[in-house]
Amino acid sequence: MEAEELIYEQAVGRIYRGMKWLAGAVALAALPFLGGLWALAFLLGAAASYLNFVWLHQVVNALGPNARPTRKRVFWLASLRYLLLGGAGYVIVKVFGLNVIAALSGLFVPVAAVIGEIFYELIHDRT
Repeated sequence: MEAEELIYEQAVGRIYRGMKWLAGAVALAALPFLGGLWALAFLLGAAASYLNFVWLHQVVNALGPNARPTRKRVFWLASLRYLLLGGAGYVIVKVFGLNVIAALSGLFVPVAAVIGEIFYELIHDRT
């Protein structure tokens, strides 16, 4: 494995770990102040955004030179992604009656993890 590929894999691994830790930490911190339903809605939103990030990562890998899955399969999964996530959002809010703001806040977990990775890369310069 080349050095650039190793750096990329390490960064993606840190982003995945960051999403998990951030989702858990925010849910635990919000639990005593906002309640269990808010924390649950946040975790469900974070889980949906985590799943979306995994699927986007697979799409990016499928477009690269070492693509394993067929591009047709990746295209259909990418197309169905938003339909599935929209249905999950509907179920979270309408069927379970959970907080919309909490679920939407959970969708920002990957953004925060990527920003955390940017700061990590800036602090740990590898030149």
